[in-house]
Parts: sequence; C-alpha cells; structure tokens
Amino acid sequence: MAQEIDFPAPILPKARVYDTKAIAAIAISLVLWGSAFAGVRAALTGYPPGELVLLRFLIASTSLVVWALVSKMPMPRLRDLPGMAALGLIGIGCYQIAFTFGQQTITAGAAVLIITLTPVCMALFGTVLLGERLTLLGWLGALISFAGIAIVSSGESGGFKWSPGVALVLLATLATSLFFVLQRPYLKRYSPFQMTAIGIWAGTALMAAIWLPGLVPAIRHAPAAATMSIIYLGVLPGALAYVTWAYALSRVPASLLGTSLYLEPPIAIAIAFVWLGELPPTLTILGGLVAIAGVAISSVWGKAKA
Repeated sequence: MAQEIDFPAPILPKARVYDTKAIAAIAISLVLWGSAFAGVRAALTGYPPGELVLLRFLIASTSLVVWALVSKMPMPRLRDLPGMAALGLIGIGCYQIAFTFGQQTITAGAAVLIITLTPVCMALFGTVLLGERLTLLGWLGALISFAGIAIVSSGESGGFKWSPGVALVLLATLATSLFFVLQRPYLKRYSPFQMTAIGIWAGTALMAAIWLPGLVPAIRHAPAAATMSIIYLGVLPGALAYVTWAYALSRVPASLLGTSLYLEPPIAIAIAFVWLGELPPTLTILGGLVAIAGVAISSVWGKAKA
C-alpha cells in the first residue's frame, strides 16, 4: 500500500484588505464637497456672500448640536478647547468666508481647480510646521501647481491679470490645508465628530459676529430656491462632509486622502454643468490641468525618504 504523502499547502499571497467604511466616507465627502461649488453659486443669486455663509453654517451648527445631544457627545478637555476652536476659526471660518466671497466672480469649476492645490499646501505646511522634507521634485511640483493657478486666474479674468476671486479661493485653500495638518494630533484624542463640531461652532461664531444683523432682511428678500440651496449646503457639505472626512483621516494614511482629492474637480465640474449649465473657460481648464500635474508630481515624488 503506497504511503500517503501530505504536501504542504501552497502559500498564497494575502488578499489586500480595504477599509470599506473609510472609502465610503471619502466618497461621501468628495461628492458633497464637489456639489458645494455649484450650491454656493446658486445661492449667491439670492444672498449676499456674508449672509449666505452665516446662514449655511448656522444650519450646520444646529444640525451638529442636535446630533451631539442625541449621541451624548462628551466635551473636549478645557485645555484643548482653545486650540480646537482656533483651528475652527481658520479651517472653517476663514476658509468658508474666503471661498464664498471668491466665488462671486469665478466659475465653480475654477474654484474647485484651485482647491485641488490642498495636497501641495499641506506638504508645504508640513515642512514648516512638522519638520517634514520635500525633494527637489516636490518643490518643482509645487511651483508648477501655482503656475497652473496663474493660468486659471488669466482664464477667469479674461486676460493676463490676477483675479481677486482666484486670490480669495487660494487663501481659502491655504486655510483648509493648515486645518487638515494641525488637526491630526487632536484626532488621536478625540473623535472626528468632536473635532468637526468644535471647529464648525467656532467658525460660525466668527461669522455671526460679522453678519448676524443683516441675516433676517436677507432671508426675507431671497428667493426660495436660493434658501433651499443654503439649507442643502448647511446640512450636507457643511456638516456631514466634514465629519466623514475627519473619520477617513483617522483611519487611512493622509497620502490616500490627498490622492483622492484628484477626483473632486471632475465631480464638481460635472455637478455644476448639470445644476447650473456652467462650464469653465478653456484657459481655466488648461491651467487646472497644469496645476493638477504639479500636485501629482509633488504628491508622488515630493517627500524625502527618512
């Protein structure tokens, strides 16, 4: 009788495990933020920019208060509140104010192409604030990106001059990049929802201090469609998208999040075309492609190895 021989089982490569919840959170954030560009443009037809951003974030803040009470969200430590609130003033307050005022004079497509610079700006802030290093290609990619934004500005202003709207949205990009970089240490101690709620409440307080007196007259004179756009912006891109993005940031590498931002421009441009029938000028799209190419170079080859 032949002796049975037990052959070792073949060693198969381990299947790659995907964090489906984090991927879903990234997708939700990108779609909602992509729709915000068209939503702001639609709301600007009936509201001044200051009252628009205030009403949007009053709605967002109220939504978060309700959810905080339902979920019994614990308040952060008193020593951490000033830092978290300061980040909210920068990443929510300054970002949204500059972004909304900037979209008065540029297309939704141009705005999203400028926001695409966020990964490059995050890398630059990382070198200054966190001691990270960029390679020569990283710096080259950053320069190419900003050159692309100069082309976008030319496309939006109709000539070789700097568009104020582009400058404001670029300022918004710097603010949100700083917010994303500096919130990482807090996400080790607090949930994404806690970080988002404190930031939005602080940013809303800044907006209310400036534009609250004119809010009621603005609501009275605004068409219903513009008000509905702001309600949408407040509940979904204004509240939910920040929570899902912070959730993703706590579960996946920042490099993956930076790469995912490449999907936001086509999403935003497609939504703006469907919602508003708006397409950016050819020169704007060309400049956006140059900027995205620079972001890609900086993201792929920009970080120096330890």
